[in-house]
Amino acid sequence: MFTALPALPPPASTAIALGMVAGVVALVAWALQLMQAANDRREFSLMLAGCMVCSAAVGLATVMVLTFTSPGRLEARGLLPPAPAESGVSLDSIVLPWDGQL
Repeated sequence: MFTALPALPPPASTAIALGMVAGVVALVAWALQLMQAANDRREFSLMLAGCMVCSAAVGLATVMVLTFTSPGRLEARGLLPPAPAESGVSLDSIVLPWDGQL
């Protein structure tokens, strides 16, 4: 069963989220600078580098969204109701054909 990690205090998680957003913005700005330089110098390698940096920014943004909006994390912060306890199914009342033949 999945156990949620204890939630960070709101100021810490907010600071981490803002830092990650700043990192994504910085990566996109760097990618745009690389692509502009590629256009100015007519170098295909700089365009590829810009695309790679941009894809890294998308990956970081995806991880950030998945991390800060996962159900376990939201439940730990009290934003989701707790998951209902699993109700197990008892097989004690089921009679199988081969049970009586032993």
